[in-house]
Amino acid sequence: MSTTTPAPTEPDPSVTVAQKETLPTSGRDLLNRVRTGDLGSLRVLILLAIVWAIFQSQESRFLSSTNLVNLSLQITAVGLISVGVVLVLLLGEIDLSVGAVSGLCASIAAVLSVKHGWPAGAAILLAIAVGAAIGTFQGFISTKFGIPTFVVTLAGLLGWQGAQLKVLGETGTVNLNTGIFTDLTGKFLSDSIGWLAAIACILLFSAAVMAGRQRRVRAGLTAPTPLLVGIRIGAVAVAALLAVYIVNQDRGVPIAALILIGFVAFFDFITRRTRFGRHIYAVGGNMEAARRAGINVFRVRVAVFALASAMAAVGGIMAASRLLAVNQSSGGSDLLLLSIAGPVIAGTSLFGGRGNVWSALLGALVIGSISNGMDLLAYTSATKFMVTGAVLLGAVVLDAAARMGRAASGRM
Repeated sequence: MSTTTPAPTEPDPSVTVAQKETLPTSGRDLLNRVRTGDLGSLRVLILLAIVWAIFQSQESRFLSSTNLVNLSLQITAVGLISVGVVLVLLLGEIDLSVGAVSGLCASIAAVLSVKHGWPAGAAILLAIAVGAAIGTFQGFISTKFGIPTFVVTLAGLLGWQGAQLKVLGETGTVNLNTGIFTDLTGKFLSDSIGWLAAIACILLFSAAVMAGRQRRVRAGLTAPTPLLVGIRIGAVAVAALLAVYIVNQDRGVPIAALILIGFVAFFDFITRRTRFGRHIYAVGGNMEAARRAGINVFRVRVAVFALASAMAAVGGIMAASRLLAVNQSSGGSDLLLLSIAGPVIAGTSLFGGRGNVWSALLGALVIGSISNGMDLLAYTSATKFMVTGAVLLGAVVLDAAARMGRAASGRM
């Protein structure tokens, strides 16, 4: 008698934590969701509201239209880099080189455009390609030889900083020419176009949410109730329209903010709705199980590190656009810390397999708000670093506590 072993099935993203869309049914359920870290974005929004309330009570300019526009510009670079960091964290890995890669790629784009006369668009595309090549190299070395990504990317942190100094040469600073480079963060939508953009975003979000619910219903999976769908769409609509109203009191909707939201939405679609995204969650949840299920773990890991470094390049270019220059400190200071801290604060687990790309935006908003508020209150750099470090430590502790809670309830 012959026996056959059923082929392993591919993990379904509809049952991943990133797509869990149910409301607490009781007070006990709410407490359990808090304990196991399954409240998703709600926890981050509550934290953001508290942060905003504290700083507004101390400085009336904090929630002014001018400062909120400035805040949206300040978080763009960090948020874009964090998009790539989220992908790496979903694998349960870390990339310590994203800051250095962002500085190097921004320097390459600036030098090609300013010193060698390249069209700005071509220089930017080549710089992003260099970033992707760097990530491919680091992912290949780590995965092929079984070297911890911490070690490989730490070496990259040092090596790419040296390459950046080499690219910049003796001048050390390159001022950007006006044009595409400066327009990335220097252009704003008119009031009417801003309203149209908000309405378009609301319609797209509504369509995506309702289509997702229908897919789950057809598949026989637990789907969010119509009430929950309505609450989500209504909340996003109110937030979008209110945001446009406020920024229109100043300069209007920044192009940079739309670029950030566009990248976040695109990678959120990739991770939630594609096979590649399902594989990322599977590899991060259990690499050996993913390998036994037939997933090409090597290819997934290398691709994720390539995307992370490409997004670091995009973030570095946006940072250069905002400062109108690149120099030897580009990509340095606390950029790496903030790029990793944001997603962790917003709920992406350091242990892999849990989180979503929107945590890059929400985390950047939280960490950027804290930094912006401390700047308005004229805190010293020492205080800013200590507060940011404390917030990051608190987020990591909450993540570990949630993991312990899930283990205790058998819901890893």
